Amino acid sequence: MNIRKFTVVGAGTMGHGIAELAALAGYEVWLNDVNDDILKNALERIKWSLNKLHEKGQLKGIDEVISRIRITSNLAEAVKDTDFLVEAALEDINVKREIFSKADELASKDAVLATNTSSLPITEIASSTKNPGRVLGIHFFNPPVLMPLVEVIRGKYTEDKVVKEAISVVERMGKTPIIVNKDIPGFIVNRLLFRLFEISCLLVEGEKASITDVDSTAIYELGFPMGVFILEDYIGIDIGYLVGKAMIERGVKAYECKMFEEKFSKREFGVKSGKGFYSYPQPGKFVVPEIPKTSKVNGLTLISPVINEASYLLRENISSKEDIDKGCKLGLGWSRGIFEYADEYGIDKVVETLEYLYKETNMEQFKPDPLLLEMMKTGKLGKKTGEGFYKYGEEKTVGSLTIRVEEPLGWIILDKRDGINTLDRELISDLSKALDIMEDDDRVRVILIKGNGRAFSAGVDVKEFLNLTPFKAMIASRRLQELFNKIQFLVKPVIAVIHGYALGGGLELAMSCDIRVASRDAHLGQPEINLGLIPGAGGSQRLPRLAKNKGTYLVLSGEIIEAEEAFRVGLVDFIAEPEKLEDEAKKIALKLAEKSPLALASAKYAINFGLQGNIWVGEAYESSLFGLLFSTKDVQEGVTAFLNKRKPRFKGE
Repeated sequence: MNIRKFTVVGAGTMGHGIAELAALAGYEVWLNDVNDDILKNALERIKWSLNKLHEKGQLKGIDEVISRIRITSNLAEAVKDTDFLVEAALEDINVKREIFSKADELASKDAVLATNTSSLPITEIASSTKNPGRVLGIHFFNPPVLMPLVEVIRGKYTEDKVVKEAISVVERMGKTPIIVNKDIPGFIVNRLLFRLFEISCLLVEGEKASITDVDSTAIYELGFPMGVFILEDYIGIDIGYLVGKAMIERGVKAYECKMFEEKFSKREFGVKSGKGFYSYPQPGKFVVPEIPKTSKVNGLTLISPVINEASYLLRENISSKEDIDKGCKLGLGWSRGIFEYADEYGIDKVVETLEYLYKETNMEQFKPDPLLLEMMKTGKLGKKTGEGFYKYGEEKTVGSLTIRVEEPLGWIILDKRDGINTLDRELISDLSKALDIMEDDDRVRVILIKGNGRAFSAGVDVKEFLNLTPFKAMIASRRLQELFNKIQFLVKPVIAVIHGYALGGGLELAMSCDIRVASRDAHLGQPEINLGLIPGAGGSQRLPRLAKNKGTYLVLSGEIIEAEEAFRVGLVDFIAEPEKLEDEAKKIALKLAEKSPLALASAKYAINFGLQGNIWVGEAYESSLFGLLFSTKDVQEGVTAFLNKRKPRFKGE
């Protein structure tokens, strides 16, 4: 579809962000709202956002982007002959129906008409049009420019070609779509979040826990980026209350939380009003409340109702397992998907918790979903049985890491509950142990290092710097250098599989690996200079060597770059689409695993040791290793296989 005119109706928080994304994607955008003052303010906010992107080095031509945006308070002018419309007006079904009726009449005959609603049924909105087949939901998350996830929701009559076109637009905007196959209240992310809010409220109102108990468990056991009640304050209690109310009105069985209703009626909306479940000295300015690490709430109690809801969504084919988990990670910032939590805790423990909640409350929503009961019967209990919602190879936990053998590959998975895999003393020690295990395992030919959560690794926790003396800092630096040198000179090839952020020590970890494969949406950098520091784990040495055209500048500027630029300057070897990252890394690893282990080790040593001196010393070292390899059975096998025109079977002998 050739989109010549892209219309956004509603220039508020969501609308102006969506208009900015569309303009950045190269579309000619018409932004509409009820008066010119709102539109002018929206344009100023777009300019401010674009300037921030420019300051980060992520955008060059601000004026060019702005020139693609036109503003108008005339709805008919905005929607006339448009090819793609996104409505982001008030969450009022009558307002939306009026907009869609007008758009249906004036838009181009093949136009896609999308609503950004977070709670209202797509089919109800589409009923105001003569052609409901071209209406669907495109639910962006706030703020649209920064949040990577978009829910694409089918209405009852939405045509397949319309869904495909919407996915294409979302991907062109640089976002990750997840598909909601049925028009249900709350869609995916808000539906799961609703169950989390519900059980949290039930615990507090039933005097089983305090607000800080719930938030402590959410942060420190489950690894959520925010506590449940902190998140409500951050989103806006008014928004959460109205979304929940709309879901209940449309048939979702739920416990109606009096706390939320009371806060709503008192206009205590959270951060925006200065008071919600916590107090904020400056209304509109978010300050993270101090939460104790002790709690009497079990993480299973909080997460089991959410797992139950996700199981229903999967069983009813409302969305795929992968998309539901993606929604949790990208939409909520969780360190793992809801089905990954289920497999980790164990399906039997989840069912046991749900049965207890149902017995205590007699509420239908806590009855274990038939899918969970079926998994219990067939023994698919999660990681402990090797299969749950996902299948698992041979896995082992090493502190804050998971190691997995998928012969001939070995995975080391950074798996800290903070979601960004900060490098602390524990993780450094665990990673060293995991490397020893993988190096000693004869089944493993190639090692891959990846991170769970939102980042490969965002580096060292900056708060720890405040407690370091110069002498202690030198020791910490040396320990990291020793670990990363160990990776560089390991006898087996090591591949860094990078998603999210690889910053500071996280990038230094990636650079110590032999090969770097990055997701297209990854961000890499050495920002230490911004703290008055320099890289302390080899970054000042490896970065200029790898990114010869820009390495020194990146160290001196502290600039964070995207994967595309990292590839151009030589910092990254391969780029993959986010959903294909692991598959691409495995293809590369399997290709290497076919080679002789002795030859791979020798090649690594020749390269790494050779680079430490001049070319003549390197060549002499290369010749020595070249000659030694002729004494191995692998060389005999390689030459014989070549002459016989078959694939060699190397044994590392």
